[in-house]
Amino acid sequence: MLTHYAKLPMNSPVSSNDPSYETRDKDCAPGEVRPGSVRFPLGQIVFQGNATLRLRTEEVMTALRRHSEGDWGDLLPEDAIANDLALKQGGRLFSAYGLGRDRFWVITDTDRSLTTVLLPSDY
Repeated sequence: MLTHYAKLPMNSPVSSNDPSYETRDKDCAPGEVRPGSVRFPLGQIVFQGNATLRLRTEEVMTALRRHSEGDWGDLLPEDAIANDLALKQGGRLFSAYGLGRDRFWVITDTDRSLTTVLLPSDY
């Protein structure tokens, strides 16, 4: 299995290493997160298997942004709820984007040090 590594620019909001990275707006109530804000760091970004060959950079970057904002993509409601709970309690985060042959997953490890982009066939 091929594994490719990519690093985001240091000034990218999704590359923070701060474990309490949940961004809050000054006008939000305590515990509320501003829409469109990064809710957790992605850590190092890894592409596995055929993901680097089949996926376009733009769609992966959009998915990484959405994932870091807590938009879990096309998941069953119970899976989205499990992600919301994992975000609060410190569990693995899983998102799915794209359709058919272009469907791919984004998975962030429990410790938020690594996020993997892969195709279901690479699992």
